Amino acid sequence: MSGRSEPYRVFLVDDHGVFRSGVRAELASENDMQVVGEAGAVADAVTGILQSSPDVVLLDVHMPAGGGIAVLRGIADAAPEKAPVFLALSVSDAAEDVIATIRAGARGYVTKTIGGPELADSVRRVADGDAVFSPRLAGFVLDSFTGRSPLPEPHLDPELDSLTPREMEVLRLLARGFTYREIAEDLVISIKTVETHASNVLRKTQQSNRNALTRWAANRHIS
Repeated sequence: MSGRSEPYRVFLVDDHGVFRSGVRAELASENDMQVVGEAGAVADAVTGILQSSPDVVLLDVHMPAGGGIAVLRGIADAAPEKAPVFLALSVSDAAEDVIATIRAGARGYVTKTIGGPELADSVRRVADGDAVFSPRLAGFVLDSFTGRSPLPEPHLDPELDSLTPREMEVLRLLARGFTYREIAEDLVISIKTVETHASNVLRKTQQSNRNALTRWAANRHIS
């Protein structure tokens, strides 16, 4: 336990509710930890983080609508000066996931095999300015940033990267053939808002109509 007078404020992002419950219970056993919110989807995570102002976000890497990287980008776009520290908590220990998440702005990366006390200690350390990695994962990052990684640089898609998390959600539903009304119902937003997002998606992806957008999305395996 640290000597802080205030608890570490933690936000949980994971699309598995049972896992979030387990992490919440583990952190609740620590006197200096306070879970201030949780989310299971990218858009909800961005909104919840902005509203709760946590010290640390425990971030799942693989989720629908862009995953942890979409959350990182969403916060960076919305409030870069107020961004919390992000600690990836993932089942994946693949080098490409670790490198991409750190490049997107996470301060550390630990796997879900970590124990409760070790996770709490990792939260404290990243909040206090350290970089934290599960064993062997730090080597991936060092190799990447020193140019010794055998992995190629991640492919950049400026058009896709320009989309906000909400626009990505709309794009995925459009690609699945949803109508504007169905998208509005699914995302609990107005049809007018869907139309605005769809217009932004068409403009940013430089597609002339919905049929062209659907083909564009299919070529990128977006669905």
